[in-house]
Amino acid sequence: MQALKCQDVTKIFRVKEQGNGTNGHNGHGKGGIPNRLVKMLHMNRQDFLAVEHVSFAVERGEIFGIIGENGSGKSTLIRMISTLLYPSSGSISVFGFDVRRDYRKVRSLINRVSVEAAFFKKLSARENLLFAGRLYGVDRANILRSMVTILERVNFPIEKLDDSMEDLSRGMQQKVAIARSLLTAPNLLLLDEPTTGLDPRSKKEVQCCIDEIRSSHDATVLITTHDMTEAETLCDRLAIINEGKFVAVDTPSNLKKRTSTEHPERVTLEEVFMQMTGRRYGDDDENDST
Repeated sequence: MQALKCQDVTKIFRVKEQGNGTNGHNGHGKGGIPNRLVKMLHMNRQDFLAVEHVSFAVERGEIFGIIGENGSGKSTLIRMISTLLYPSSGSISVFGFDVRRDYRKVRSLINRVSVEAAFFKKLSARENLLFAGRLYGVDRANILRSMVTILERVNFPIEKLDDSMEDLSRGMQQKVAIARSLLTAPNLLLLDEPTTGLDPRSKKEVQCCIDEIRSSHDATVLITTHDMTEAETLCDRLAIINEGKFVAVDTPSNLKKRTSTEHPERVTLEEVFMQMTGRRYGDDDENDST
């Protein structure tokens, strides 16, 4: 059975106009929408098309990556898969369960780690993990039994277990976030830009952890990123998303073979992105989490 199947998925956000003017403060236009998005709106209906007719499937045990710039629709897609948003049209199923009809079952099969993982910052890593495990109905004894093992797998320093979260580095916090997600033994792990903002060493450690998760936890992993090296290193297959649409889905090596260049032996994934989207990667540097 496929771990994940998205069929013709579209997400439209209804945008309410506020005020009479088209220009606002801090680079925002109608309804407080960033000016760079105003041109993407269907102004007559005041709709924002975030994801458009996306179809793909992820096999069990696969690490599947979605690469694209900020605002391309990656996070919106993750939120729909995790039942935080519903698609405007199309269907999404996780291990055969529909995200609308069977959302409780879907939530029991998945866990999600985002770029800004939420914690009780005054509590320790141990206390945060205990709280999260109990929230998901995991027995306290089981949490305590598996906590150290999981943290060791993600290379978290155990001597920091009772330090408050606010005293931990971003890299350590992200490792706790991944460990927290593994406490529930998810069948599908959704990682939404999990290494963004990490220093090179922490990023490498988290990437090694993600690869370990697949082999040690029999988990399927869906990861979004705009780090081309990370995508190529971790993922079995990649989808390139641009302005809400998938423009290519294939293995990293096959994507490179499909790229026209004078030196095919030296083609990079960044060049693949540039050619398939018609834009230079990183041209739009606005931090939008769509």
